[in-house]
Amino acid sequence: MEILTYAFMQRALIAALIVGITAPAIGIYLVQRRQSLMGDGIGHVALTGVGLGFLINSGSAWAGPVWIATFVAIAGSVAMELIRWYGKTRGDLALAMLFYGGMAGGVMLMNLSDAGSNANLSTYLFGSITTVSAQDMTAIWVLAALVLAITVGLRRQLFAVCQDEEFARVTGLPVRLLNLLIAVTAAVTVTVAMRVVGLLLVSALMVIPVAAAQQISRSFAVTFALAVAIGVGVTVTGTATSYYVDVPSGATIVLFAIAVFVLFTLLAAPLARKRARAAAGGADGCTLEVPRGRAPADDVRV
Repeated sequence: MEILTYAFMQRALIAALIVGITAPAIGIYLVQRRQSLMGDGIGHVALTGVGLGFLINSGSAWAGPVWIATFVAIAGSVAMELIRWYGKTRGDLALAMLFYGGMAGGVMLMNLSDAGSNANLSTYLFGSITTVSAQDMTAIWVLAALVLAITVGLRRQLFAVCQDEEFARVTGLPVRLLNLLIAVTAAVTVTVAMRVVGLLLVSALMVIPVAAAQQISRSFAVTFALAVAIGVGVTVTGTATSYYVDVPSGATIVLFAIAVFVLFTLLAAPLARKRARAAAGGADGCTLEVPRGRAPADDVRV
């Protein structure tokens, strides 16, 4: 295939594959906690890290925009969790200040730097997967491995916290620590995905595949696997489409994800009716067999 003959497209497809796995993997916990827009807020804060990376421009691999954006995004996610815990009535205002301040700070720092420009700003806001460098790939691999280790390795504990915090606390789980871990993992995922779909669209890739999978799935494990499959499908397909049609990769990926959600929603209604008929048929076919000479309470088979 022609698309695989170019090194930049090889990197782009690998990055898309990684993001397609990691974004829904953490997104399922955010959806379960009803924090679907958390990734969007972290993306605003991460832009300050991108601008700071261009301002420093030290030439060090650890001082690049991706790594600094990761550190700033983690700090922002921790601040968001602290505000959620202690903010009470003014918490929403504090979060708004954090989000808008992060966006404004990123734009200001980008324009103050010698290496920054409006083109670079657009790349990080809306994604430009064809510009992913070998240095970016190293960061993406390392950060994605961390995200998967947490979301898969601690899936039982994270699910318990997201499902019912009070029950998880009673069972002895460190609820606040796990909540903080979810927030930090979401921050890392945002920086992993920002070169693929952009900081303004990354939340969509976390949420939409999960929402689509939930239309036809009942269990957490199946929803998790299906959401990851959808994420991989739309990111790789969207990346290939952006190459052949010459359209923005981030917007293409998100539109594909929305199309899958609409398709699964249309399939959900007849599937639900089929399940209801099967359940009704099973209920109608139930019989009670009471052996002779015994009371019904002694031996009843359904």
